[in-house]
Amino acid sequence: MQFKHPEILYFLFLLVIPIVVHLFQLRRFKKEYFTNVQFLKELSLQTRKSSTIKKWLLLFTRLLLLACLILAFAQPFFTAKESSKAMNEMYIILDNSYSMQAKGKKGELLKRAVQDLLEHTPETQNFSLITNSESFWNTDIKSIQKELQDLKYSATPFRLDNLIAKINARKSGFNKDIVVITDAVGVEANESKSFKKEDNVYFIIPEAEQKNNAAIDSVYIQQNLDSFYEIAIKLSANGEIPTVPIALYNQNKLTAKTVVNFDSDTNTQLVKFTIPKEDFHGHVSISDKGLEYDNTYFFSISKPSKTNVISVGESEKSNFLSRIYTNDEFAYTNFPLANLDYNLLEKQDAIVLNELKDIPQALQTTLKSFVGKGGNLIVIPSQEANLNSWNPFLAQFGAIKWQSGNNGDKKVTKINFNHPLFQSVFEKKIDNFQYPSTKNNFNVSSATPSILVYDDQSAFLTAVSNPLSSVYVFAAAINKSNSNFQNSPLIVPTFYNMAQNSQKTGVVAITIGENQPFVVDALLSKDEILTVKNAKERFIPVQQLLNTKVKMNFAENPTEAGNFGIFNGTNPIQNISFNYTRTESDLNLINTDIAAGFKEIEDIESVFNTIQTDRTDTQIWKWFVLLTLLFLVLELLIQKFVK
Repeated sequence: MQFKHPEILYFLFLLVIPIVVHLFQLRRFKKEYFTNVQFLKELSLQTRKSSTIKKWLLLFTRLLLLACLILAFAQPFFTAKESSKAMNEMYIILDNSYSMQAKGKKGELLKRAVQDLLEHTPETQNFSLITNSESFWNTDIKSIQKELQDLKYSATPFRLDNLIAKINARKSGFNKDIVVITDAVGVEANESKSFKKEDNVYFIIPEAEQKNNAAIDSVYIQQNLDSFYEIAIKLSANGEIPTVPIALYNQNKLTAKTVVNFDSDTNTQLVKFTIPKEDFHGHVSISDKGLEYDNTYFFSISKPSKTNVISVGESEKSNFLSRIYTNDEFAYTNFPLANLDYNLLEKQDAIVLNELKDIPQALQTTLKSFVGKGGNLIVIPSQEANLNSWNPFLAQFGAIKWQSGNNGDKKVTKINFNHPLFQSVFEKKIDNFQYPSTKNNFNVSSATPSILVYDDQSAFLTAVSNPLSSVYVFAAAINKSNSNFQNSPLIVPTFYNMAQNSQKTGVVAITIGENQPFVVDALLSKDEILTVKNAKERFIPVQQLLNTKVKMNFAENPTEAGNFGIFNGTNPIQNISFNYTRTESDLNLINTDIAAGFKEIEDIESVFNTIQTDRTDTQIWKWFVLLTLLFLVLELLIQKFVK
């Protein structure tokens, strides 16, 4: 027991006063004479005995009364077990990602968490609130009541380590109480390692009652026909989802509709629609009783335009390319190295380096810039290639190089069907394919998976990719004297797809928050900027001029998924679409291990009650006041009833 005013305890010396008063009676006795005291002797003895008891009772009562009164003024208390944490700063991390749309026992998880905060956070409590999208520093519940009630779901996935980093960035001389409210969907356990040892951490993990959910994962071109695109829509189901209706819209006009039945054996389905080879700017949607945010997928497809391709090398060895890159879809030209016009390279979509022995430094610099601006590069080695010239050039794009090769026939026997290059080529895996072979080849060292593989598991074709473009590297020359690859059915889809730029000829659907760069063809002056907008939202992305192209980064923009247009002033440049990430569509991916080693509490009310109980000293001075009154009453009773 401790005292707030221990100096008052010196007044306990006053207890001597009642002792002196009772032990040394200063009152003078008066004698009374009686004629006969024989009959009063026994009564006199009894009176003296009871009088002595009464005096002792009054003494003890007054001592206790005075002692309790002095102790009450000294204000005694018992120290709380966590009293050292009473000055901690409070931070509340609230997950407002789209998985918090799921419904728990009392409604949507986010709305229930907000309501609990409004109802049970003490008005005098000072705290900071951090969500996926917003931060409220050093505030109280009344000040942010309206903001909490209007809090929207965020397209930014819940990343606990990022939010902890925000808290740790605020310098303070006090330790922290951190309350994390999240459903823990899609969260990795190691994210909680960012907490400091001195942090006092509480986890509140609300759980959804209904975890069944269907989602649209992606849309891509499955097949490129003469006048039509066959687009594939990939759907996933989590839990028991028997039937889901799906509809395709172009410019908000219904184009096609069907029903998807999920088998018990698989949780994914592929739905195919055929659309004309024209501009498509719309979305596909499903009707699902689970989460709402992943029921719509926005995408854009531009009307096909000719792909610009240049091959550099001897014309005799490049004739096969003219049969692949035909005039109806491509603008193809071939230049010998000596006659190459470097000014044309920046305007191309793909460049083929066909069996060059050496690569000049000026061409290396130009091609490095070309790939960085979104162009695809295809490298076919010469049998007499100077590796000392080529390998430093290839190393600029990644961990890839040619090594001394083999003399002798080798067959290409394996296709990486999962590689994006062949993703839309084969409907199923083929075993009895007419595989090509080569007579001489280099060994290709690469950290990336091979696309075409020899029978000895070495690479025949590999690629190094970035978000904008790819560099494809062959292991051998493919002229007819060294290989029969030109006669193989593989050559057409391989070279056709290597020349295509997905941002120009494929489905445009950017995921919000992934900061994926995007390049458009636009010739701007220094004062001109591109704007991205639709009927609801407008923003200016970070952009970089690249001669005849503009590279854009969108960061966390836009705030809502949808179809947008890219404009130069009032002039439309290209259509573009944005979608929310699908990382939280599976409500079964709850990782409660994130709270391992920390306090897990049911609700916010329990957090504040626990903190109040563990850190508030137990004040007992009121009990001493009550005891004082009790002894005062007891003294009066003794005075009145004890004879």
